[in-house]
Amino acid sequence: MMGTSNGFIKFWQELKRRKVVRVITVYAAAAFVILELVDILAPSLGLPDWTLNLVLILLCVGFIIAVILSWIYDIHPEGGIVKTEPAEKVTEEDKPVSSKSWKIASYISFVVIVALIVLNIIPRTNRSDIKEILDKSIAVLPFINDSPEEENAYFINGIMEEILISLQVIKDFRVPGRTSVEQYRNPTKSIPEIASEMNVAYIVEGSGQRYGNKIRLRVQLVEGATDKHIWADSYDEVINEPEDIFRIQSQIAKSIANELQAIITPEEKQLIEKVPTTSLTAYDFYQRGREEYEDYLQGIAGREALERAENLYHKALDYDSTFALAYTGLAWIYRNENYRETYFNENFLDSVLILADIALSFDDQLSDAYVVKGWYYQEHNKKEQAINEFDKAIKLNPNDWWAYYGKGGLYADENDYKNAIENRHKAASLYRGPFLPRIYKSLAYYFLSIGFRETCEKYVKEALALDNDSASYYFVLAMSESDHGNFKKSIEFFERSIAIDSTDWNDYFMIGNNYIYLGQFEEALTYYQKAKNVQLNRDIFEPLSLGAMLRLGQTYLNIGKKEEAAYHLNRARELINEVDDLDRKPLYTEITQIYSRALLYTCLGDKDKAFEYLRFFYQTQYVPVWLVIQFKVEPAFNSIRDEPEFQQIVRDVETKYQAEHERVRQWLEENDML
Repeated sequence: MMGTSNGFIKFWQELKRRKVVRVITVYAAAAFVILELVDILAPSLGLPDWTLNLVLILLCVGFIIAVILSWIYDIHPEGGIVKTEPAEKVTEEDKPVSSKSWKIASYISFVVIVALIVLNIIPRTNRSDIKEILDKSIAVLPFINDSPEEENAYFINGIMEEILISLQVIKDFRVPGRTSVEQYRNPTKSIPEIASEMNVAYIVEGSGQRYGNKIRLRVQLVEGATDKHIWADSYDEVINEPEDIFRIQSQIAKSIANELQAIITPEEKQLIEKVPTTSLTAYDFYQRGREEYEDYLQGIAGREALERAENLYHKALDYDSTFALAYTGLAWIYRNENYRETYFNENFLDSVLILADIALSFDDQLSDAYVVKGWYYQEHNKKEQAINEFDKAIKLNPNDWWAYYGKGGLYADENDYKNAIENRHKAASLYRGPFLPRIYKSLAYYFLSIGFRETCEKYVKEALALDNDSASYYFVLAMSESDHGNFKKSIEFFERSIAIDSTDWNDYFMIGNNYIYLGQFEEALTYYQKAKNVQLNRDIFEPLSLGAMLRLGQTYLNIGKKEEAAYHLNRARELINEVDDLDRKPLYTEITQIYSRALLYTCLGDKDKAFEYLRFFYQTQYVPVWLVIQFKVEPAFNSIRDEPEFQQIVRDVETKYQAEHERVRQWLEENDML
């Protein structure tokens, strides 16, 4: 052991004698400075992304060479470069006097290394989260069409959207989609106001002209808070091939990324530079079709826009039968056109899946195709497959709010409120368009279901500020009171909602439920009948009548009208069987379906069948607060309330609710939301 220690000491002394330690110190300091300079100057000089890696490799190779040379050779003040003699051949008088310049260089190098670590690495780690939130969020506003022909607007809009999509691919960015920014097509607000509303740090503006196959484009990046222009460029190009358009779009996206020092991975770079079609005509028809579809989404045009978009996508495919984006566009068209008409058909939305699969057979890196597949599987109650497709989409486009929104709904169906909230909250951070109030309301319901009433009211107020929908606002407040056992207060809020909008059957239905919990069956009957009448007067799927049929049957039973009770309860059972035979997304969550079945068979007097469904709650992992309350107040369960198994089920349900409430609370605290 002592020999090993002595050997190390001798080796260390030899390194110092040969000045290897000093060379390492000076070299390390110089390398640090070189790397910092390259990191700072490379984006401004437009150097490739791999420049810093190349310099690092060269410095590592140089380090090895420097160490070897410093071991073999030395610099003497009087003799220049000489070969260093072994230690045993060097006498005391032969030892060279240490150069003061070497000592000074070593000390300076040591100070430089420490300073760079303290002033650069530590602050970066401390500010990394802030920079991610503040410095790398961008809204791409609709470009201005400066062409003499107004019909060229679709082309300029297409360029804007492709730049937006290219930026969305970069995980380092947060970029709201086109639907979010369309509201600023003819802005009356300042850049700082728009940036604040969009919750972004930067704004991209642009304008373009098209004359035949020539385009002139100007794009600029603006700091949102100050309206300061920090980057701009102009492009005058002749467009002969699709590659010409996508080269410009990818160049703009990469220039913005360089300006904001965003990291672009090789995979992201490949997606940004991808050319989706070799036919300029096919791409032109696709852009026209996409513009029609966007008008439909924005409410600018009705279903006739879907028909025009469909025809244009087909024309695009006439020129390029491998154009994946056109197949995906058709998939979305067919979903919107045929949803209601084919809901009860055996081949419900199958054309959507077929088209999405065709698109992916030509381009398996198309995030939008995975999103539409995710929605297909969600509608067919295949949750694992749906989540898998949404995750594929997010991997290719980390800014796809629609995929996060879909995932949130899937988790909510399973009462997994932590993941439901996390995904819908992510969707809200990526979307700032007209659909935002609906996202906020869904978050309000999730927070309500898991017992966070104050957070629920916060989100419903944010929704109200955006859409001024007071009826919806009072509906959520009414649900909040009902879910916590305050049934009279709940009725008051529902009545306020009805006073504003009397066409929503849910208001009447929920008032009926509240009266049932209060034991006032005559009043409940009045409101259930109103709910049923509103349904019949509106274009609503018949399965939505299930709840009304069940509660009407229960109410008739309690007021002694057995014939009417039997009719409605049996009709409820028929509706349940009809829905069970369909391979469709449940119109209610699984817990609601099971609860309704247990309630139905309790009303029919079949306790064994009722307990068969109630035992489901032993297996379920997550439970909402309304279920805890309803188990305690539901009059239909009075006939089995004193049975030990029912009491055990109630205790088990309450325990599971408390566990999920705590899980959500921890997530909220971790994300500074409490």
